[in-house]
Amino acid sequence: MSKITRIATPLMAVAMMTSVPFLALAQNSLTGSDNKANTVAVPDMRAQADGPQKQAYQDGVEAAKLDRLAKRPISYKTSHLYLHPPVKGDARDAYRTSFQAGYEAAVAQGAAS
Repeated sequence: MSKITRIATPLMAVAMMTSVPFLALAQNSLTGSDNKANTVAVPDMRAQADGPQKQAYQDGVEAAKLDRLAKRPISYKTSHLYLHPPVKGDARDAYRTSFQAGYEAAVAQGAAS
């Protein structure tokens, strides 16, 4: 019995370790087709040369995706970055406006629904 155990135990361990990469590949192939559905087109913001506003728009898009994935209520008003913008002074209102536009664009395109 001990000879069988000495042979079978390493074989089972090797079998379990080799199956993990195959499961990971299967998961990646299933989610690979959904990546196109989760992308949100970013409008051309060259007219707004402001880097913070472009970043705010992207932050809004990402916040919408994260809210959907975490199954949180879909509302830009509850987002931490909307409540506490990473900019100071007069730029806060501009950041919030761009953040809201990005969040709503992501929701409208179905990335957060």
